[in-house]
Amino acid sequence: MTERLYENAPFLRRFSARVQACTAEKGGWAVVLDRTAFYPEGGGQPGDRGLLGGVSVTDTRNRGDEVVHLCDGPLDPGAEVEGELDWVRRFDHMQQHSGEHIVSGLICARYGCDNVGFHLGEEAVVIDFNRPIPPEDLPDIERAANAVIWEDRPFLVTHPDPAELAALPYRSKKALAGDVRIVTVPGADCCACCGTHVRSAGAIGLIRLLSLKPFREGVRIELLAGGRAYDYCAAVAAQNHAVSVLLSAPERKTAAAAERLKQELAEMKYRLVGAENRLFDLLAARYAGRDFALLREPDLSPDGLRRLCERIGAACPAGAAVFSGADGTGWRYAVKLPPDALRRMNAALRGRGGGKGGFAQGSVAADWAEIAAFFAEETVSNKTT
Repeated sequence: MTERLYENAPFLRRFSARVQACTAEKGGWAVVLDRTAFYPEGGGQPGDRGLLGGVSVTDTRNRGDEVVHLCDGPLDPGAEVEGELDWVRRFDHMQQHSGEHIVSGLICARYGCDNVGFHLGEEAVVIDFNRPIPPEDLPDIERAANAVIWEDRPFLVTHPDPAELAALPYRSKKALAGDVRIVTVPGADCCACCGTHVRSAGAIGLIRLLSLKPFREGVRIELLAGGRAYDYCAAVAAQNHAVSVLLSAPERKTAAAAERLKQELAEMKYRLVGAENRLFDLLAARYAGRDFALLREPDLSPDGLRRLCERIGAACPAGAAVFSGADGTGWRYAVKLPPDALRRMNAALRGRGGGKGGFAQGSVAADWAEIAAFFAEETVSNKTT
C-alpha cells in the first residue's frame, strides 16, 4: 500500500521515498513507492508529472492500493529516491479543481441538481449537471463563486465517522462507506473528494464561466479558474483594446461601435447588390438574342455569380455559363445547362459542383483557354441545346 502524502500535504513539492517495485511496461517503467506526493489520475483530475530519482514521471495512476508512477527510465527496487512535482501544473490543477467545487456546490444547492460529470482538461474544466439551468443566471452564479474567493473561505478536509457522515449533506456521485474524505468550503460546498485543493479560496484568484450549453437532460458548463482565468481575461482585454483602437471607440463601448459598423456594412452591401443588379441587367441586354452566352467577370461572389447567370440565362435560350476567378487560382462558375452538358463540363474541366432545375454552381481547375475551348466545341456541336 502506498502512503498518499498529497492527501494531508497538498502543497508538498519535494519528498523522499523508497522504490518498492519497478517493472517494464509499454512506453516506459511502472514504479511503485512506499509513499508519494504525486496525485494519481482520478475523479476527473489528471495524474501528476515531475521527476523521480532523476527520471521523468509522465503520468501517475491508481492500481488498487498502490500509486503507479509511469517513468521514462527504470529505478532500482529498494533504492531511496527524491521526488519533485511539476508544481506549475499541479497548482493549476488545484486551482481548477477548487474552483469547480465552489461552482458545483453553489449550483447544486440553488437548483437542486447533481454534478454528474467533471473533467479537468488541458484548456478548460467541464462540469455536467442533470437539470436545466437558465443561461441568463450564469453571470449571477459567477459573481457568487467569486464572492467566496474574495471572502477567502477555507477548504476544510475531514474524515468523519459513520454517524457524522450520515448526518452530513455532502455531494457524492455514489454511495460511500468506510473512510470517506470530505472537503468542505463553508457556505459553498460539502463534497466527498480524493483530489487536491488549495488551503483557502483566495488562492484560486478568479473564476470565469465561459459557457452553458444543453447536455442530455441537463447542462454542461465550461469553467476557468486561477491562472487560466487570468490569462483568458488578459487576452480578451488585449483584443478588446485592439478593437477599440481600430474602431476609435472607448474600450467599454466597442460593442456599440461594432454594431454601428455592422449596420453601415449591411447598408453598403445593399447598395452594392443594387448596383450589381443594374450592371447585370445591362450585360443581359447585351446578350439578348444570342443562343448561348459564355463570359467571365472578375471578383464576383458566389451570390453575384448566381444573379448574373440567372439574368444572362433568361436572355439566352440555350443557356449561359458565367465564370469568375483567374488562371492559377481556379475559376468559380454559375451555369444554366442541361444535366448532361453539366456532367461533360465538370469531367472536361476538372470541376466540382451541381444544382437542380438546369442551374448549377461550383468550380473548375482548368485555365480560361480550356474553358473557352470546351464551350466553343459544345456550342458548335449544339450539345447544349
